Amino acid sequence: MKTLLIDAPGKFSYGEKSAPVPAPGEVLLRIRRLGFCGSDLSTFRGGNPLVTYPRIPGHEIAAVIESVTAGVPATFAVGQAVTVMPYTTCGKCSSCRQKRFNACRHNQTLGVQQDGAFTDYITTAWEKLIPSQSLGLRELALVEPLAVGFHAASRGRVTPTDTVLVFGCGMIGLGAIAAAGLHRGATVIAVDIEDGKLAVAKKAGATHVINSKTENLHERLLALTDGHGPDVAIEAVGNPATFTAAVDEVCFAGRVVYIGYAKAPVSYETKYFVMKELDIMGSRNSTPEDFRDVVAMLASGRYPVADTVTRTVSFAEAGQALADWSANPGVITKIHVEL
Repeated sequence: MKTLLIDAPGKFSYGEKSAPVPAPGEVLLRIRRLGFCGSDLSTFRGGNPLVTYPRIPGHEIAAVIESVTAGVPATFAVGQAVTVMPYTTCGKCSSCRQKRFNACRHNQTLGVQQDGAFTDYITTAWEKLIPSQSLGLRELALVEPLAVGFHAASRGRVTPTDTVLVFGCGMIGLGAIAAAGLHRGATVIAVDIEDGKLAVAKKAGATHVINSKTENLHERLLALTDGHGPDVAIEAVGNPATFTAAVDEVCFAGRVVYIGYAKAPVSYETKYFVMKELDIMGSRNSTPEDFRDVVAMLASGRYPVADTVTRTVSFAEAGQALADWSANPGVITKIHVEL
């Protein structure tokens, strides 16, 4: 079966490998549609410290069950469309003992620490499957990245009375915006430097948008929050400037949630940690509940799917599409690959 490989930073190739055989309790999945994740872009650019090369990318999955084995519940049947939770859990580390399996110390995400789904077939444990009778393949392939943003809103304990600041209107940021606005009913302020992405953010649940390249971020935030600052700040960029801005701009007694990985060391005015008595949290991956919440939101039709998927290509075009994204990332929100 065919595969897409990232061989080294800036280099991709196509290859062949044998089809996998599912073990008891596993299903064989035929991959039908995949999304490129920001982590795939980072791998292609050589900036992902968790990756060794060569690597088959891909963990934003829409697939159809090809076969089942002994031990798989009868609720899963051949021909059923599913998405996949692409993380692993050891069950023994401190995170797993607290049932925070999404933060497993020994997690091996598909396409990152282990080969991913850019191939014809994969096998997975039935417990990793998230089915939906109401979603199409395009929507199913969006569930995982949106769920990462949903988890950040959950970590931030967002309520309908909160004003939530989200830095970054890429795919993960859109998930946080939709989670806070559409799902939890909060007032959301979305910040980016691309007007096109801000327009999509409005459709995804943002009440207000700020282009921080052309507007004074601090003054706009004070005006929108009666001088207090937002209750919750979610960072989904991975930039030192937005890491510090989240602490600077959030209100006293506010909550800060980091999804992004800063690409350089970050220097803070740490007095604000104490003066504001902030809750500062990381947010990693997502949970089954996050997946189910995203499925329900997408099924409602409220999320702007068509505006989010910027480009759809064939498998033969996938490698070049990744290279194009690397060359011009600002215009891309999500690339989907059809198999």
